[in-house]
Amino acid sequence: MIKNVLEYLEQSAAKSPDKTAVADEHNAFTYQELLDNAQRVGAVLQKETPVRTAVPVYMEKSCNALAAFMGAAKAGCFYCLLDPTQPVERIQMILATLGAEIMIIDEKSAKKQEKLGFSGKVLKIEELLEHTPDEKEMKQLDIIRENALDIDPLYSIFTSGSTGVPKGVIVNHRSVIDFIDCFTDTFHITENDVIGNQAPFDFDVSVKDIYSTLKTGATMQIIPKKLFSFPMPLMDYLDDRKVTTLIWAVSALCIVTTLKGFDYKRPGCINKVIFSGEVMPVKHLNIWRETYPEAMFVNVYGPTEITCNCTYYIVDREFALDETLPMGKAFPNERVFLLDDNDNLITPDMPDTTGEICVSGTAVTLGYYNNREKTDQAFVQNPLNDKYNEIIYRTGDLGYYSKAGELYFSSRKDFQIKHMGHRIELGEIDMAINAVEGCVRACCIFDKDNNKIIGFYEGTPDKKTITHELMKKLPKFMIPQEFVQVASMPVTKNGKIDRNALMEGRKNA
Repeated sequence: MIKNVLEYLEQSAAKSPDKTAVADEHNAFTYQELLDNAQRVGAVLQKETPVRTAVPVYMEKSCNALAAFMGAAKAGCFYCLLDPTQPVERIQMILATLGAEIMIIDEKSAKKQEKLGFSGKVLKIEELLEHTPDEKEMKQLDIIRENALDIDPLYSIFTSGSTGVPKGVIVNHRSVIDFIDCFTDTFHITENDVIGNQAPFDFDVSVKDIYSTLKTGATMQIIPKKLFSFPMPLMDYLDDRKVTTLIWAVSALCIVTTLKGFDYKRPGCINKVIFSGEVMPVKHLNIWRETYPEAMFVNVYGPTEITCNCTYYIVDREFALDETLPMGKAFPNERVFLLDDNDNLITPDMPDTTGEICVSGTAVTLGYYNNREKTDQAFVQNPLNDKYNEIIYRTGDLGYYSKAGELYFSSRKDFQIKHMGHRIELGEIDMAINAVEGCVRACCIFDKDNNKIIGFYEGTPDKKTITHELMKKLPKFMIPQEFVQVASMPVTKNGKIDRNALMEGRKNA
């Protein structure tokens, strides 16, 4: 039984030592090189920090960043990617939470790192990769490995916190192994695949890219962030590097279709498109499916707190423009269920009854690092089970079953509003606007101060046309009182629509 993700790397290196494991715009490592580099980094780290402590990695995503991750795992530690483009104050809050004694940087991020005021030891990845481990260091790495448990932490990813302080989700080896084994089997990811990494390394979509690659002996091509603003070089990159598998945020797929990337080129090898993060607009999905009629398209759902994803739906039919894709079914060894406001179970024979999506299983993570209060609020005893300990994660997302018994995402609890005496899911209005001819993408926000719904949209129709179309589908109380046309939807670094930026833009217009 595998109990450490390093076994993925070691097995792939033994089988295909000279095969490219990972490549970025400027660099590449074979499997043997990645394994050797992990040992070099780990040999130094084990002398600098105790096991099961944080190793912040302050650099942009790259081959070297992945070597740092694997080196942290070699030293029995857990890694945390810190994006140098993030505000200094946010990085400082994360470092304070981690309490790290060391930090790995690269030459490119060195000047920015100086502004952080980090009091621990700073190690440069370029120097670490030149280190030659001695016999004593290698022996210590062996001892660390022998004493490792599969519940030891592997990585931390920081999500936004409602109080303004980021929360560090902490994930162990067992959760990743349990999920990735199912993920690669379910979607037939093999050594013949080339995975095109879109997600930042501090976003959990990248976990699927990294560990699907290492487990199967595939190749991961790291796509430069800048290409997602320029569809022609992006299409060239995917085609030149023979990418077969896209595990992308919905917004990234929508960028391709919005900027008409396929009018320039159809990358020839793509056969799997797996998307998450937000509800996929059907008109964008249809363009992708028309372009790749033989490819597998999969809608996956799940927050960082349950190790990437807990449900999947392999698209197997056509959908109308105002329809929503189902969430599908739970991945093996995960239980996904709905609870109402009184913690009663909502079952498939109770269609259209909305409840909070909850998850149980090995994929449920260790909680929030150094934050017992927030952990205890979200990672709780299953209220349906009073016989033994069963920690579940309450996602804060709402879902419901259709009359056909399929599970659907509704919205965030935060996006369910009370307006004019009615409970309204803003996601339902988004879908209705998305279906209007000429609308590219929509996002509705509730302005609590002025008690009105604001509909932001990207596309060509005028506000009168949109209102007219919505009146055919929605009750009057659900039609936005204000519409704001935007040139393009601002997105967060994780690829989700940036609602704060939309409201700021409206204020400054």
